[in-house]
Amino acid sequence: MRAWVAESWCEPEELLLKEIAEPEPGPGQVKVRVAAAALNFLDTLMIGGRYQLKPPLPFTPGVEVAGEVVAVGKGVQLAVGERVCGLLDYGAFAEYAVVDEIALARVPAGKDLVEAATVPVVYPTAYCALRLRADLRAGEFVLVHAGAGGMGIAAIQLAARWGGRVIATAGGERKCAVCIEQGAELAIDYGVDDWVERVKAHTGGRGIDVVVDMVGGEVTLRSLRCLAWTARLLLVGFAGGDIAQIPANRLLLKNASAMGVVWGAYRHQQPQVHRETLAQVMELYRAGTIRPVVSKVYDFDQAPAAIRDLASRNTYGKVALRL
Repeated sequence: MRAWVAESWCEPEELLLKEIAEPEPGPGQVKVRVAAAALNFLDTLMIGGRYQLKPPLPFTPGVEVAGEVVAVGKGVQLAVGERVCGLLDYGAFAEYAVVDEIALARVPAGKDLVEAATVPVVYPTAYCALRLRADLRAGEFVLVHAGAGGMGIAAIQLAARWGGRVIATAGGERKCAVCIEQGAELAIDYGVDDWVERVKAHTGGRGIDVVVDMVGGEVTLRSLRCLAWTARLLLVGFAGGDIAQIPANRLLLKNASAMGVVWGAYRHQQPQVHRETLAQVMELYRAGTIRPVVSKVYDFDQAPAAIRDLASRNTYGKVALRL
């Protein structure tokens, strides 16, 4: 099969499109003919050896797929021919991928496979963050950083659906407009405005109850100045590159909590929670409650350009490769 391969830690342009052996499913696993693979910011980190998971070299990047089941391992309930989408540790940027059945879901009838490929990472992560970690309540103020990204849009949609009052930050007028379109009541251009003061003014001085932070660094530290009493600061990622050293006194003064959100690890640590969360997300998707925003679809041969555009923040929402 054809697959994109990182033979060493590299930049997107150094990935190689090669012919490699097709993978075969083991017990509890499913072989998927990949119709689409979605991109995530972690892909840019993983190929450079900067992600917490460092696959053995050489490896095929990509963690999000959708396609058709073509073979199954022992003990699997899914059947050959079913349409599925799911999450894997790596290996999505290929014509075939092997995925643990627990990390797969059936794609609802009528849903496009390219769109479905963009669901399994950001929406369960946002669900986990807002429901399982923050226990979001209706009427609470939610601050979503990088609001026009895939994870940002997922968090805005779910928070607004559950009665949260969403404020988003994003870079530029177009991305701020995307945040408003998805359900934010206020979107702040962090390149122009003092977002801390805008947040304080918009909340009448109360502050933010839940912060969804995918950026890290200075953004995390400035978010501490926006916290309401009993606020929850959700640390989802560090797309800005820096990991903030949080001054604990800020949390103490607001009786606040800072907590991590790692969706992918649930299938290993709490598999039943993983199943239930994925099932809830797919039901929301089937019903149209969540609506993936796919801003650009690249041909499979354009994977390096797609990764570069994502890393350069030249996209919004989700981007995907079509095979």
